[in-house]
Amino acid sequence: MNSPTTRVLALLELLQSHGQLSGRELAERLEVDGRTLRRYIRHLEDLGIPVTSERGRHGGYRLVAGFKLPPLMFTAEEAQAVALGLLATANLGLAETAMAVASARAKLERVMPKGLQQRVRALSQSAILDLPRSRANGDQQLLAELAAAAEARRQVRVSYCSDQGQCSEREVDPYGLVFRQGFWYMSGYCHLRQAVRSFRLDRLREVRALESHFERPEAFDAAAHLNTSIATLPRAYPVSIELHTDLASAIAELGSDAGLLMPEGNSVRLTTSTDSPTWFAHLLLRLSFDFTIEQPVELREAVRQQARRMLELVAR
Repeated sequence: MNSPTTRVLALLELLQSHGQLSGRELAERLEVDGRTLRRYIRHLEDLGIPVTSERGRHGGYRLVAGFKLPPLMFTAEEAQAVALGLLATANLGLAETAMAVASARAKLERVMPKGLQQRVRALSQSAILDLPRSRANGDQQLLAELAAAAEARRQVRVSYCSDQGQCSEREVDPYGLVFRQGFWYMSGYCHLRQAVRSFRLDRLREVRALESHFERPEAFDAAAHLNTSIATLPRAYPVSIELHTDLASAIAELGSDAGLLMPEGNSVRLTTSTDSPTWFAHLLLRLSFDFTIEQPVELREAVRQQARRMLELVAR
């Protein structure tokens, strides 16, 4: 529970659930000192939520009698969407996700009618979303700070370390955030490189919002830029393949991760690079349409070897 906003909301939840709690009990549950607790109480009061306090042995804090927050009203479809969203959140690799998901689900169920509550609970307990799980622990506070900077169009200064361990200080205009194949990325204009770049969030060591602002390109697509960046990374073997199919079929079978797909007449050109011709051969042999490998020759040989192996297995 690192965020002050999260703690203020947790304080409100404690006061709603328990009626009255002493300052000591509240401070212990929120893991803060007395001065910080009193500051959080003032935050609630500034939001128009009246909190009363009583001194003495049996005193404490409580919401003013009769005060009720407006209830949340969900249609069945909205409740189902929220339940599925909570299930998907578990795969995003953010700190404290499991506890936050359980807490959010409990709060929602508490204010729902019984029939809707049972429907949401059944979905939460029975449905499994087979999504790519995070391959790196995410920092929820970092993600929130970058999202806020992108929304406010404020530049950030970051300390970024590459996969080779080389670290650099950069000023970046954060255009957007993308979760892809188990990692969180920020795409934006890097003033050090004078170009748009994508940064993996688990390689950011420090982030600080600056006072300077920027204009985000209207047509910028953070996900499309990230896919292009990854597909064009320099690897050992440049790949160029003519796919004898249409663009829709190529995307359906290869997805957006294989490389750049460009229509050319009655076919589609796949341009990318790979460090493993053998792995790429496995990918190609799954396709339902024909293809012509233009380069590299190592990939042609890898496909021949895999094809011979498959024929031998069938002939046994």
